[in-house]
Order: sequence, then C-alpha cells, then structure tokens
Amino acid sequence: MEPVLSVLALEPNFHLGQEPIVPLAILLLVILAVPILFERLRIPGLVGLVGSGVVLGPSGWNLVHTDDSIIHLLSDIGLIYLMFLVGLEQDLRQLQHSQKQAWRFAGFTLIIPLLMGILVGKICGWGSNTSLFIGCLFSSYTLLAHPILSSLGVVNNQAVSTSIKATILTDIGAVLILSIFLSSQPTETFSLSYILTYLGRLIIYTTIVWVGCDWAGQEFFRRSGDDEGNKFLFVLLSVFIALISCQLLGIAKIVGAFLAGLAVNTVVGDNPTKEKITFLGSVLFIPVFFVNLGVLINLPAGSNRVTVLELILLGFVSVIVSKFVAVLLAKLCDRYNWQEMFTMWSISLPQVSITLVGTFLGYRAGWLSTEVFFSIVALVLITSTLGIVLTDHLAVALTPTPQPETLTVNLPEAKIVKKPSIFTIVVPIYNPHTQQYLMEMAALLAHLEKSKIIPLHIATAAAQMDAPQLEASLQKSERLLAKATEQSLGWKIETVPLLRIDNAYGAGISRAAREQQASLIVMGWGKRTGLRSRLFGNVTDSVLWASHCAVAVTRLVESPQKIQRILVPLENLTSPVLPAVKFAQTLAEANQAQVTVLNVCDRRMSSSKITARRSQLTVLVSQLALPNPPEIQMMAHENIAQAILQAARLYDLVVLPFIRNYHIPGGLVTSDLTTQIAKHLTCSIVILKASENTQVTNISQTIAHKSFMI
Repeated sequence: MEPVLSVLALEPNFHLGQEPIVPLAILLLVILAVPILFERLRIPGLVGLVGSGVVLGPSGWNLVHTDDSIIHLLSDIGLIYLMFLVGLEQDLRQLQHSQKQAWRFAGFTLIIPLLMGILVGKICGWGSNTSLFIGCLFSSYTLLAHPILSSLGVVNNQAVSTSIKATILTDIGAVLILSIFLSSQPTETFSLSYILTYLGRLIIYTTIVWVGCDWAGQEFFRRSGDDEGNKFLFVLLSVFIALISCQLLGIAKIVGAFLAGLAVNTVVGDNPTKEKITFLGSVLFIPVFFVNLGVLINLPAGSNRVTVLELILLGFVSVIVSKFVAVLLAKLCDRYNWQEMFTMWSISLPQVSITLVGTFLGYRAGWLSTEVFFSIVALVLITSTLGIVLTDHLAVALTPTPQPETLTVNLPEAKIVKKPSIFTIVVPIYNPHTQQYLMEMAALLAHLEKSKIIPLHIATAAAQMDAPQLEASLQKSERLLAKATEQSLGWKIETVPLLRIDNAYGAGISRAAREQQASLIVMGWGKRTGLRSRLFGNVTDSVLWASHCAVAVTRLVESPQKIQRILVPLENLTSPVLPAVKFAQTLAEANQAQVTVLNVCDRRMSSSKITARRSQLTVLVSQLALPNPPEIQMMAHENIAQAILQAARLYDLVVLPFIRNYHIPGGLVTSDLTTQIAKHLTCSIVILKASENTQVTNISQTIAHKSFMI
C-alpha cells in the first residue's frame, strides 16, 4: 500500500475525477443497481438506464460525457450488439409456418404507423425524407411483454402467436427501410436508381454473409469440438468481419449487424454458445448504450420545452392511434374477439430496439434535431412502460389455444416406442460426500423394472497418456467407482462402473450416456463459481444442452429414501410438465410417498376460470394413466415464485421442469422461474430435462385446452 501512495504523492496533477476509469466504475454501478430497482417497481430496466444517463450527463450531475473514449467505444459496441441480438433472436423457422394472419398483421402494423409518421412530419413542416424517416421509427415493435405472456400461459393463443410471429416481419421491414436513410445524407434525394443500386449491394452483401457465415460456422464448430470459448470468440469475430464488409459496400451498420445475427442464428441454433453471446451483450454492452443514450439528452428549457412536450404528445397519439387501427383491421379480417384485439394492441405498443438504434444513428447523422431526438426517446420510454402494464392486465382474460405438442417421457413403466430392453441410468460421480444419495436416487427410480445403473467417472485427459496428472486422476476414479459398487451391493440391481478418459466433464458424460444407450442421467448440482463458469457455463449446463436422454439434476439434502412428500409446481401448461409429474410419481411409488401438482393462478382470475384450469390440469395429468394419480392443488397469488416457495415448506422434494431462459430481443436478460425458485429452496430439488428423442404413445394425442392461465 505504501508504494502506491508514494507514487500518487509524486503525481502532483493526479485527480480522481479526471481518471477515465471513474466514469466506467459509475456506469457499472448503475448497470448493476438501477435495473433491479426499476424491475421491482414493474418498470422496464431500460427506462431506469436511460434516466440514469440523463442524471449522470450534462443535464444532471455532469459525471459522464459521451466524448469519453471508453464510454464511446462501449456504447458503439452496445449499439451493434443490440442489432445483432435482434437478428440472433429471430426464429426464421416461424416464417415457414406463419399463417396468413401473421403476414397480414405485420403488413398492417408496418404500413399504418409508417403512414402516420409521414403525416406527423408533414404537420410539423418537415421535409419528405425526414417525415419518412420518422415513420420508419414508428413501424416496428419489441416483444417486451413476452415473459408476461409466457407466465400467463397464453403464448399459443392465436392472437398472441400472430403478434409474436409478425414481429419478425416488421423488424426486417423496418431495418431495411431505415438502412436506406442511414447509408445516405439528409440532403440527398432518393431516386429510383439509387434505391435499386442500394438494394443490389444489399443482396450481394446478404448472400456473402449468409453463405460465408453458414459455411465457416459449420466448419469451425465441427472442428472446435466442445470448446465453448472458441465458439464464442468465433461468433464475435464473424460479427465484426460482417460489419467491416458492410461498410466497404456502403451499407448501414445496423443492417450488417442485423443480418449477421440472422446468419449466425442458423449456425448456433439452440447451442449454449447462443446463451453466452446474449449474456455478454445483455449485462454490459447494451446497458452502456442505453445509459449513453440518456447522457446525450439535454433537457430543453423555455420555449423549446413546450415544443418538445408537443412533439411527445403528437408522437404518442400517433403511435397509439396507428397501432390501434392496425389491430382493428386485423380483428375485422381474422375475427379476433375484443379482448384479443386489445391484447395485440398492447403487445405492439413498445418501441424499443430498432426505434432506439434508428433514433440514435439518425440524430448523429443529422436526420433528427435535438428536440425530435429527445421526443422519440421519451416516446420509447412511455410506450415500453405502458405496453407492459396494459399487457399484464389485458392478457389475464385470454383463453389460450395451444398448438398440438408431442410430449416425451423416458422413465420406467412408460409405454415407450423403440424402448431399450434395459432401463439404463448413468450416475456421474465426483464428490464422495454426495455420491451415496445419487446412487440411492438411481436405485429408487430403477426398482420397478429390469434396470442397470452405471456409476460414471470422467478422468480428464492430458496431452500424454502417461502423464502423472492423468495417472492420479485415474486412481481417484477407481476409488470412487469402487465405493459406488460397494454401496450398490444390497439393491439387487445390476451395477456396472464405467471409467472414461475425456477432455471435458460435461462432454464426457453426454458421450458416455449415448454410448451406453442411457435412458436417464442422474447427476449432482453444479454451482456457478467464477467468471468462466458464468460466461461459458458449467458441467450441468453442458449436459443439459447436449444429452440425448432425460437428465435429472439433483440437490439432495437428505437420503432419497426418506422422501415422503413431493411437490411438482407447474409454471404453465405449455411447459414440458408431464415428464416432471411422471418422474415424481415413479419416485413416490418406491417410497409410498405422496405427489402434489401445484399450479399458481393470478389473483385477478375469476373462480370459474380457476375451476376450469383445475379441470384442464386434471385431464392433462390423467394422460399418464398413473395407478396413483397425484393430488391437484391451485393457489391464487400475485407472485408465482413466492407462492411456490411458501408451499414448498411442507415438502421433502420439489421437482422442477427444466425451462430455458428467454431473452428479450435486444433487451436485458429475464431469468426464468426455475432459477428463482432453486436459489431459495431449502428442501431437496430435482430439475428434470425431458428426453427429446423417445416418445410416449399414450400421451402424444392432442389435448383440447379450453381455458387455462397462470
């Protein structure tokens, strides 16, 4: 400490406030604290981030400046990352299955706000180019309400599904139109030859990026094996190469980033790499962009303030009216009821990702004045908040109509198509203090039919097979496997220990399970400790994503043989719920335990809808044809996680279906319900990922859902 102080003492011009690292530290503090506070107030986190930028910028405390090199760089990366994630989150497979309703609604909600924006520009006396630019900013919308729709179980409602699918089309249309403006100057005249030339360059660029990313990505992913770090860096490199290419061809950066996201999406698919890419952008770069956007805002004074308020009001009325006209036309064409129409309207209100990026670049390029820039940013904050609030209140009354879905279960006694002759359970062991409970869990699940348990230990590979480190790892493996074999002597179940040498634990477990034709993997809880684990995932993540069979991730606080009461909380009936119920019932039959299936309803739901929900859940569970059907419980509560935690106090084990996180396109990460509950439960936990390959014939038929929601 003394050398540091002596160095500072020798620096007479040292001032903490002039250090470039200070604004960055302030930004990180804001990014950490502000979204949490605003989301607890049920306000989108981006509202807090932009507002924080206003407070920290020239209009407030003047602590952060846009000319700071670090802030400027991170903000530009955040802008690119935002558009890249918008493209990455688009599921192009939905376009192949989109009904004409989605195309029609996309056309209405793209064209009508576009025309309304042009009208606003004409009323304000702006030129044709500026008016059209404003219209483009109004023409898209962001699915901020998707987590609400998912938790309410109404994602498969026809009106909601149409709104979700239409987002892809409106985003693509808005980005393409905006790119024409952002690749030119405000004073430039758009002739037919200019537009055709630009579209030609765009087609060439799209072809190069699409073919290049697909070929290079497939080759690199095949050759890199399971190294998530290299895959992650390859995707980032691909994005920046795509950006350099688009600038050489004179194409706007937002198009380059957006198309790069679409192209990379075809390569990464649902690979864990996609989750890591989204994680990095959502926790750092994109929030910095939002804060920097607020720093740019200079609060108007005097007559300018009146002008800005008029512009905000005019823009707000234009968005409200144009979106309402669009959904009204969709209602008339496709015969939605009024409740569905108003829900579609609330879903299409938030103007976030593309609107913010277009506004930022338009202001920097001279397309928008300071007053218009401030007005549109304010409009974004208002519509994003209003849209979520309205959706939360309107979607409760919707009647879901889920699409037919084949559910999968790969557990004992299920009527399985092409079932292996022996029910094989792989039990990865690593910690000698927890392997006893894991082996007991496997034995309880395997007791009902001809089964085999394979205790598995992975010895990590070294560069040379005679390396001392590998020899030590093998000796440890042999001791653990010998102990597992000894523990299984009294179970009268075939136990075959397996030692495997592999370069990674997660990949080794998945490969060994596939080689042994495993029906189920029972493994311990993998904690996230350290930056690499949080960024690139841990062993549990790898197995959940890569395994071919069902996976039960356990955190057992006592012997599974003592479990007498099992709770299966269901977030909604569109989740893979039946495998979790089947797993719990199989375990209960071994212990003569009782299983309870819990569904939490919104307090605003009427008693008739709760009754219908209970009946629907009973019908769904009855598809399993269980000899001892579980108890069905309904609970009305405003917070699903708190309700489940409250109910779980009376149970020995909670079985949770594995549900992947949903990421708002271009927004902040939204954690799933499973993660929230697992952090606070004190009893034993099993997170079950169902098999995706083996189908259960007696539950594969379509269930006619009449009325349900959480």
